[in-house]
Amino acid sequence: MRVIDVNRIVGPVPTGDVPSTDAAGLLAELDRLAIDAACVVHSRDLYYDPTTAAELPDDPRLVRVPVVVPGPLGTAVPETAKLVRMCPAEHRFRLTGPHGIEAARGLAERGITVLVTLEDPGEIHRLASEVPALRIVLINTGYRALRELADLLEVHPELNVDTATLCGHLSVEWVVRRYGAHRVLFGTGAPLTDDAGPRFQLDHLELPVDDVALIASGNVLELLR
Repeated sequence: MRVIDVNRIVGPVPTGDVPSTDAAGLLAELDRLAIDAACVVHSRDLYYDPTTAAELPDDPRLVRVPVVVPGPLGTAVPETAKLVRMCPAEHRFRLTGPHGIEAARGLAERGITVLVTLEDPGEIHRLASEVPALRIVLINTGYRALRELADLLEVHPELNVDTATLCGHLSVEWVVRRYGAHRVLFGTGAPLTDDAGPRFQLDHLELPVDDVALIASGNVLELLR
């Protein structure tokens, strides 16, 4: 079974020394956990300045996820992007501000999927209501946020979720059985969150093999096509 991590950080992080401070360290971590590839955001883009994106080696196992900041002080979306990340808390903007909505509409028109942390469920609801065609993957949702997550998944069919912190007992199975395996993507959030836990969970999901394959890599490959 092929495994692709949709939610990974490369580069130094403020929480301490990590093996994935560079691409070589990250690839070694992927090998250690039998993860075939990863969609990666660089920590410089995430925490510092996404307008001067740090370089990554041209490696087929690493898919660069650019950070998009809307507005006149923001960033352009690369022509080849299929998957981007928006970080309103880190870069101090509102998802549903005038520029945020404008950027979201542009991404939806181009068929680009957005990774965004579930920090403010109300903002996510307003964004998905204003731009219903925008595909969103909610990441790092937190293991105690299942009710808030379910509220959003129930009414917004283009919302999806990663498994980074969807680690309550049988939480992934519950989401799959209610909303479908096509709405869940394997992600770890590493190194800010544990990568071994979600990887272990993936191997032990109480779901049909075809559903597990979609979660492990099928869904993210569909987004990247």
